[in-house]
Amino acid sequence: MNILLLGSGGREHAFAWKIVNSPKCTKLFVAPGNAGTSSIAENVDLSPNDFEKISAFVIEKNIALVVVGPEEPLVKGIVDYFEGNEKVSHIPVIGPSQKGAHLEGSKDFSKKFMERHGVPTAASRTFTKESLEEGLEYLTTQTLPIVLKADGLAAGKGVLICTTLEEAKSSLKEMLVDNKFGEASSKVVIEQYLDGIELSVFVATDGISYRILPEAKDYKRIGENDQGLNTGGMGAVSPVPFADQEFLSKVEEKVVKPTVNGLKEEGIKYNGFLFIGLMNINGEPFVIEYNVRMGDPETQAVLPRIKSDFLEMLVHMGQKTLESYDLEIHSFAATTVVLVAGGYPESYKKGDKIEGLQSADGEEHSILFHAGTKSSEENTVVTNGGRVLAVTGMGDGVAIALENAYNTVSKVCWNDLYFRRDIGQDILKLIK
Repeated sequence: MNILLLGSGGREHAFAWKIVNSPKCTKLFVAPGNAGTSSIAENVDLSPNDFEKISAFVIEKNIALVVVGPEEPLVKGIVDYFEGNEKVSHIPVIGPSQKGAHLEGSKDFSKKFMERHGVPTAASRTFTKESLEEGLEYLTTQTLPIVLKADGLAAGKGVLICTTLEEAKSSLKEMLVDNKFGEASSKVVIEQYLDGIELSVFVATDGISYRILPEAKDYKRIGENDQGLNTGGMGAVSPVPFADQEFLSKVEEKVVKPTVNGLKEEGIKYNGFLFIGLMNINGEPFVIEYNVRMGDPETQAVLPRIKSDFLEMLVHMGQKTLESYDLEIHSFAATTVVLVAGGYPESYKKGDKIEGLQSADGEEHSILFHAGTKSSEENTVVTNGGRVLAVTGMGDGVAIALENAYNTVSKVCWNDLYFRRDIGQDILKLIK
């Protein structure tokens, strides 16, 4: 079968790597892709948000399955567009409907959905510019620290954890009045701070049944020891030792089942991935957020651990026959280290030549995933984003997986390269 994968990041390179390794894959196209996907698939100069051109391409190339990597096309309604276009309505698109994508596209919608279906989460209230004074008053009734979340999509940067009341009040004004995150912060959710250990659980669903994929822990801050600004993610570890079978059983019963059943009850079409950001508080799961796609960089640690045919799972999701898919997981650990451009997550330079890619690609117990890269006219690979590469090491346990990841990281260089050297160290302390 011919497949079209939408996106250009490290998550999409990981998807592409799994898809082309399936005997079911005849040809994979990636739109727009990056320098890494171009080496294993055919990149196509299409925007993931240009639904008209995507549907024309799908017809032209006899595409049998469309896989959506990033959240934006889902929130903008690509699934609904395909269903409403009789020329392509028969082609499965892996991702939720526009209403389902509201679980990520609107923090307010997702919090109310959790409340309706009894999913454990932090207490919260939502405010707008018009109710600013009420919001400021509400802040005075909360314990510190206080979490402020932009309602809409803010590229992973719309969550602020305020340690003082003054900071919370000024941040709320900046978000609602000064449009700190643009339209995304026209509504702000003020949420109780949950103190526990964070992790992510990933679910594949066809809207009827589901499969729980390997869990992961990501590292969001730019600085070591979780200091500095939030980023899209600086690394990930899978499996997570503090998520034992007892805890994961609670996640399934208290979070996954009511979420999937809630979508069915509300008539929300959802055949795609559900990323559940969780807090483990004394062995009990609380949902921080839903995302309606796989995480990045968690995907780069989760997908290598899937032993069974990944494309076969996608096909079952598209055909609503996931119940008959047998998910097999490798027992080894996978750890991902993200390499970024200097200055990220603020301003950074593009176009720096990346050295050592061939040597890094040849390492036996690691995989090099491209994110912000492109091929230059001189036939070299250059930086083209904030998060440039992700290196995943695999091994019998987290310590060996980390050793393999960092060994490969040391092979790569470009001007002003930065990465965190402490990914997984907190996990190693827990294991000891």
